[in-house]
Amino acid sequence: MKKWLKYVRPYLPYFILGPICMIVEVVGEVIMPKILAVVINNANAGTLTVGTSLGSMGLMVLTAILMMAGGVGGAYFGTKASVNFAADLRADAYRKVQQYSFANIDKFSTGSLVTRLTNDVTQVQNFVNMMLRMALRAPGMMIAALIMAIAIKPSLSVVFAVSMPLMLLAVGFIIRTGFPRFAAMQSKIDKLNSTVQENVTNVRVVKSLVREGFEIDKFADANADLKKTAMSAVRVMIFMQPVMTLFMNATIIAVILFGGPIVLRGDMSVGDLSAFLTYVTQILMSLVMITFMLMMSSRALASGKRILEIIDEKPDINDDTAAAKEKTIERGAITFENVTFRYYKNSEESVLNNIDLEIPAGATVGIIGSTGCGKSTLVSMIPRLYDCDAGRVLVDGVDVRDYSLTKLRDGIGMVLQKNTLFSGSIAENLRWGDENASDEEMKKASAYAQADKFVETFKEGYDTILDQGGTNVSGGQKQRLCIARALLKKPRILILDDSTSAVDTATEAQIRRAFREELNDSTKIIIAQRITSVMEADMIVVMNDGRITGVGTHESLMAGNEEYREIYDSQMENKKEG
Repeated sequence: MKKWLKYVRPYLPYFILGPICMIVEVVGEVIMPKILAVVINNANAGTLTVGTSLGSMGLMVLTAILMMAGGVGGAYFGTKASVNFAADLRADAYRKVQQYSFANIDKFSTGSLVTRLTNDVTQVQNFVNMMLRMALRAPGMMIAALIMAIAIKPSLSVVFAVSMPLMLLAVGFIIRTGFPRFAAMQSKIDKLNSTVQENVTNVRVVKSLVREGFEIDKFADANADLKKTAMSAVRVMIFMQPVMTLFMNATIIAVILFGGPIVLRGDMSVGDLSAFLTYVTQILMSLVMITFMLMMSSRALASGKRILEIIDEKPDINDDTAAAKEKTIERGAITFENVTFRYYKNSEESVLNNIDLEIPAGATVGIIGSTGCGKSTLVSMIPRLYDCDAGRVLVDGVDVRDYSLTKLRDGIGMVLQKNTLFSGSIAENLRWGDENASDEEMKKASAYAQADKFVETFKEGYDTILDQGGTNVSGGQKQRLCIARALLKKPRILILDDSTSAVDTATEAQIRRAFREELNDSTKIIIAQRITSVMEADMIVVMNDGRITGVGTHESLMAGNEEYREIYDSQMENKKEG
C-alpha cells in the first residue's frame, strides 16, 4: 500500500473532496424517500394541502440540486485524481524501464512492457476512479438506508439478515474464481501485443517473403487464445448481475409478502412501506456497487501487480557504487582482463571466455570472426550494455563500473547492428548525438559519414521527415545517418558494430578515410564480416566461439593465423567468382 500512497499524496485534496461530494449525494438519496413518504401519508390521510405540497416539492427540488452538485463534484474530483494518479504511475514505470540494462529488458518482452504501461495502467486508473466515486457512496448508502429501514419497521428489516449474507457469499465465490483468470488474460494481451508489434515493425520483411498468410494465422492463434482466456474470465463474472438481480427481487418480494399484512392491520402506513421498498432497493443497489468494485478490483489487482513488477525490478547495471563518478574518458585506451560473460546466469555455456586484450588509445581496431562468436557482446561490455560475470573492463585504466553511466556513455559513440532511426526530421535524429550541435557541426558529421550527398538530394534536406524506424530511407542511407549521429558526439571511443554492411565498398572506403583523417585521436573499433573493412586497421582481433584466436596486423595474421587466412582466402575467392 505504501507504494501506491506515493501517487496519492500529490493529489490528496482530490482524493478527499471526491468521496465527500459523493456523501452529499448519498444524504440526498436517503432523505428523498422520507419526504415522499410524508406526501403519500398526508394524501392518504386527506391532510395534504397546496402549501404542504409546495413545501415538500421545494424540499425535494433543493435535495435534488444538492444531489446533482454532489454527483458532479464527485465525478470531477474522482476523474481528476485518477487521471493524475495514472499519469504519475505511468511516468514512473517508463522512467524505470529507461534505467533497465539489456538483461532487464530481456526479462520482459517488448509487448508485455507496452501492455503494462498502457492497458494495465488504464485498468488501475479505472479502479481508482470507481473507488473514489463508490468506496464511500456504496457503503454509506447501504448503512444509511439500512438505518432508515430499521427505523421505519424493525421487524420487517429481518429480511436483510437472510438476503445480505447469502448475496455476499455468492459474490465472494464468483470473485475468488474470476481473479486468477484476469491475471491470465493480461498475459494473453502481452502475447497479442508482441505479435502485432513484431509484424508491424517488420512488415517489409513479411511482404518480401510473402509470409502474410503465416502472420495472419499467427495473429489468429494469439487472438483466439486471448478470446478463450477472456471468455473464461467473463464467463464467471457474467453470473454477477443475474445473481444480484435474483437476490434483489427476492428481497423485494419478501418485503411485500410480509409488509402487506402489516399495512392492512394498520401497523404501518402505505407511505412508509413505499419508503421501505425504496430503501430496500438502495441497500441492494449499494451491494451491487460494492460487488462491482470487487469485480473491478480483481482485474486491477492483477494489473497493479504487473506494474509493480516493472517498478520493483532492480536494474542489474547501475552506478550507485561508482568510485569515479565525475571522471570522463580522456584518451580512450581499453583493456579487457580475463573477461567471461554468460547471457543466462544459470547457464554453463559462456558467450565470452577469458578474454584478455589491450587496445591503445587512438588505435583503429578491427574485430572479425564467424557469426555468433561474441564480437558484439565483447564491445557491449565497454559502455556497460552488459556487465561481465568475471574479470573486468577498463577504460583509461579505470574499471568501467567505477564511471557514472552518463559520463562513460557520453564518451562512447556506438552504432549497433540494428540501425534505428526515430520518427521526426533527419536533423532531429542526428541531434540525438548532441542536442546542442549547430547546423555546421551536423553537416560536418554527415560529410564524414558520407550521408551529406544523399540528404541534400531530398527536397527538405535535413528537415526531411523520417517515418518510424527510418523506413522511408534505404538500408545504406540509414547506416550512414546512424554513423553521423554517433560522430556528432565527438566520442573518444567509436564502436561500429557491422554498421557498414549495407554500404558499397567505395563509400565504406571513404568513411574509413574520414575516420583516419578527422578522428585520429579517437579509438575506433570496427566489427565487420568483410575482411576488406578491417585490413588497414592498426590491430585486427580474430574471434571464434567466444575466444580470441589471434591479434595482429593483416600481414602478421596472414603469416601466422590459419583462421584469419582461411577467412581471407574464402572471401577473395568469392570476390573473384563474383
